[in-house]
Parts: sequence; C-alpha cells; structure tokens
Amino acid sequence: MKTKSILGACIVIVLSGFYSNFSFTQQANRIDVLIVDGFSNHDWQQTTAVTKWILEGSGRFKVYISTIPSDSIARKDWRPEFNKYDVIVQNTNNIQNQRLRWPRQAEQELEAYVKNGGGLYILHSANNAFPHWKEYDKMIGMGWRQKNGGYALEIDADKKIVRIPPGEGEGTGHDDRFNAVIQILNRHPINKNYPDQWQTANTEVYYFPRGPAENMTVLSFAYDSTGTRKMWPVEWTVNYGKGRVYNSSLGHLWKGEVYPPAYRCIGYQTTVIRVTEWLATGKVTYPVPADFPTKDSQSLRSEQEFINSGKH
Repeated sequence: MKTKSILGACIVIVLSGFYSNFSFTQQANRIDVLIVDGFSNHDWQQTTAVTKWILEGSGRFKVYISTIPSDSIARKDWRPEFNKYDVIVQNTNNIQNQRLRWPRQAEQELEAYVKNGGGLYILHSANNAFPHWKEYDKMIGMGWRQKNGGYALEIDADKKIVRIPPGEGEGTGHDDRFNAVIQILNRHPINKNYPDQWQTANTEVYYFPRGPAENMTVLSFAYDSTGTRKMWPVEWTVNYGKGRVYNSSLGHLWKGEVYPPAYRCIGYQTTVIRVTEWLATGKVTYPVPADFPTKDSQSLRSEQEFINSGKH
C-alpha cells in the first residue's frame, strides 16, 4: 500500500555517492509498519515497545507509532496516514470503556486501506475491541464477542471445523494461561517449515471466539487444558477486499509484567516477524530458527537481553 519515492531514493544515492548497492537494496525492500495504540486494558505501551523491538531486530522493518490522544477533543482530529505504510498493527482495545473509539473517518480510512490491498495485524486483545464497528468484525473474522455476536468455530477430534451458530454455546472467554501446544491446521507461508506442533509459553486460548467468520483460513488451534477441554482456533487469516488480515490470541502482555515468557517465546517472535512480512508482501522469506520450540519443549529468549535494550 505504501507509495515509495523511487526517484527520491535514487537522487539521495547519486548525491551522496556513499551508498552501496546492498544498502540501497535494504532501503528499497524495507517494510514500513505503523503500530496504532493509545488505550487498552492490557499494557499497550510495553506491547508496542516489545513488538517494535522484535520487528526492527530482524533488520527487515522500520516501525512507526501513532498513539491515539487521550483527550477526547484531540482524538477527534486523529488521522494516521495509513497509505504510507505496508502494514498496520492494531493495538487498541476498548473492552472496558466502549466510549473510547477511533474517529469515524479513521475507521473508514482503515477499511479502505485494507480493501485496497493493505495488511492488518490484529494484535492479541485488539480482537476484543469495537463491537459497534461492523466492518471491523468482517476484517478480524472472529473476536471477543457475546454469545449472540456471531459464529464460533471449534476444532473437533478429526481436526474438522465445527461452526457454532450465534446464540448457541457461550460468549468468548478464556481460562488460566498455560504453555499451550499450537497445532497446525492449515499450512501457509506463515507457518511453512514449522513443526506440526510447537509449545508456547503462558498463553491464553480463547474459547468460543465469535464473529462473521467469513473469508477465513484457520492456521492453528490448541487444546484448552485449563477450562473447556476442547480445541479452539488460535491463529487465522482473513481476506478483506484485496487486503490481508492476521488475527490470533497469541501475544498477551498484562499490566505489571516485564517482557514475559509469552513474548520471550522464540516461536511467538518468529511468528510476529513472518506474519508482518506476509501481510506486506504475500510472501515469507524469514527463516525458521534452529532453536524454534518443539511440541515438548519451550524456547525462550533471555529476559536480560530485552532489559539491556532499554525498552522496558
């Protein structure tokens, strides 16, 4: 979606005379990402900081941040230029105060951005947000919604998707966090070369995620061992117009936590990078690291590494 100024880039290189072909290629191929934050019942400040650190640490992204003003008058004038970016990471959630909303014009501009081919990353609790916004429901496919808030998807013992109508079952929820085993349901560029099952750390598995559940592909699921004793989708993608959307319950970061195991998980960090690349380009080139977690073993990066970076 981003409009690149190729002429401007060439002029800079000609005038400076110091850019190598490699650095020019790096700059031309850089993926520009915008994280939108400003309110949530989760620690949105640290979620943004760690996500930016993960993405930029890969060397493939430049991450910008647009924080929605807390002042209601200033918020009405909030107008991020979505078309300047390859991917939008949505990190706002108004589940505890539904008067907190994006300006209607910003909602419409995000809809147009994705319909016209933009990439949208729904980051964890962002799928709890905006039940008033019907096009948002279509973009996210499923989210945290009441019992009558759309279809819920369950995975049965044969790894088939069971579609539960509105009003049946329960509203969306989750039980205690645990080290869930992510099981691949559909192979996709995002999870190419992942093991069929891999273990996350300290993860929420949503039961009865609900929504229109249209134009969706469920990538993975997990067994809810702390509550329903059933299997529920964890990651899915949505086609919205010409655009691509990724949504999952991975990425919980609660108030008072500092770089918790859920974010230190190498499986999660690898997925964040690969998802963002796929949303921007439709392809994934970022490799699966040798220390990617297995079904029986977590794989966590050092907490000190993040603390030393000064992002906490």
